[in-house]
Amino acid sequence: MQSREVTEAIRRRALGYETDEVVEEYGFSEGEAVLVRRKVTKKAVPPDIQAAKMLLEEEPLGALSDEQLKEEKARLLKQLREEEER
Repeated sequence: MQSREVTEAIRRRALGYETDEVVEEYGFSEGEAVLVRRKVTKKAVPPDIQAAKMLLEEEPLGALSDEQLKEEKARLLKQLREEEER
């Protein structure tokens, strides 16, 4: 994996995401496995604080102005509220 891909994976984990969870049941008919039932459900993966910390360490906040820090804080709090509402 390249650095950019790793960063995107960490960002996705830090913000939370939705994924499909697939459960398949098989039975046997004449000695062969046959798909009997397939269930697909949406699963919400909540934000991960450890991944968020990793992102913050990667992007130093010391370089941001007070106003930029306030904007970033507001943006992150808004995202967390939206994720909690889902």
